Amino acid sequence: MSPALPLGDAAPDDGGLPASVAEGAAGRAFGLYLHVPFCTVRCGYCDFNTYTSAELGGGANQASYADTALREIELAARVLEGAGLPERPLATVFVGGGTPTVLPPGDLARMLDGARSAWGLAPGAEVTTEANPDSVTPESLAQLAEAGFTRVSFGMQSARPHVLATLERTHDPRRIPDVVRWARAAGLAVSLDLIYGTPGESPDDWRASLDAVLATGVDHVSAYALVVEQGTKMAVQVRRGDLALPTEEDQAAKYEIADELLSAGGLQWYEVSNWGRTPAQACQHNLAYWRGDDWWGIGPGAHSHIGGDAGGGLRWWNVKHPRAYAERLEAGLSPAAGRETLDLATTRLERVMLGVRLADGLALDLLSTRARREVAGLVADGLLDGRAALGADGHGARVLLTLRGRLLADAVVRALTD
Repeated sequence: MSPALPLGDAAPDDGGLPASVAEGAAGRAFGLYLHVPFCTVRCGYCDFNTYTSAELGGGANQASYADTALREIELAARVLEGAGLPERPLATVFVGGGTPTVLPPGDLARMLDGARSAWGLAPGAEVTTEANPDSVTPESLAQLAEAGFTRVSFGMQSARPHVLATLERTHDPRRIPDVVRWARAAGLAVSLDLIYGTPGESPDDWRASLDAVLATGVDHVSAYALVVEQGTKMAVQVRRGDLALPTEEDQAAKYEIADELLSAGGLQWYEVSNWGRTPAQACQHNLAYWRGDDWWGIGPGAHSHIGGDAGGGLRWWNVKHPRAYAERLEAGLSPAAGRETLDLATTRLERVMLGVRLADGLALDLLSTRARREVAGLVADGLLDGRAALGADGHGARVLLTLRGRLLADAVVRALTD
């Protein structure tokens, strides 16, 4: 099961927001995350807030979920208007999970229509859904495109059947070229998501997965190192000795292989774990997270963030279980379980932690005085680009990770934060 919700202040039953969140809102993009908490099978490594039908009781079924989510969309529109926030059309919509495409395309379309009615979509808005390769058909993808979706992100994870079996993924890797072709025929942009470092995955297995991705010609790839979270089935398998985790050296070597092959295939990194063919093909919704824009999270366990760089922003999170989520909305209450007000120090800390990971770099003047003194040492250690730190590349003095720095990004963040 997924980890416990964070501790925080009590959230009001009406979901009301303080006036401080409206400050500077006109200069921030606004996006919507919509969580669909259903999967046909729970993968052994997954700790997301997801459920199979066997885990859910009454009041939390897939058939009624779209109606429940639409109630929160209506509540969100009222709350944002009540907080005096300027009218902003949605720059991005991201439907994640779980497996959103276990719902009928008509349900996903209705939820998108509800968001469109509440706020409108900005010109060129990015509208993404996640999907498993075995949860779509040419017809369902065409229906999603007709409804206004512009992008689909497939959870490929690996091209090797034995790696997928260890991860307990259910799709046939031979289906990947088909689903990419179907999505493109429907007019959807396509991203493929990979995981490296699965127990039993060799370097050749990893290269085969990257080769398979590049053979599809997709314009976006995400590649994440496997992290085995406590409480998952895989954590138990590792503890018992049934599975052996890879070494840090193995993980680092696989990251370098990914960057080498994806770069040679015309995809450039724009965030430590993400590559796009052009800046326009980067995931704009995720960039909004990393840049500190505003978003409302719809669904059980979903997180939201409204507020700017000057402090006074707010972050909150919904109750976790779909049944509790549905019951609160049916009673006319906000599903928020708790929230926290973000002071200036916290906002700046998060800006550094996330901004450092981007290929655009982080302006040097956003660092504290102490952190700026660390930059020269990080350059000397080969973790930061020296020309970028001096502003000699024409983009202003900034923190920019080298390839070695991307491998040790967490260490760089620790050095640059107080």
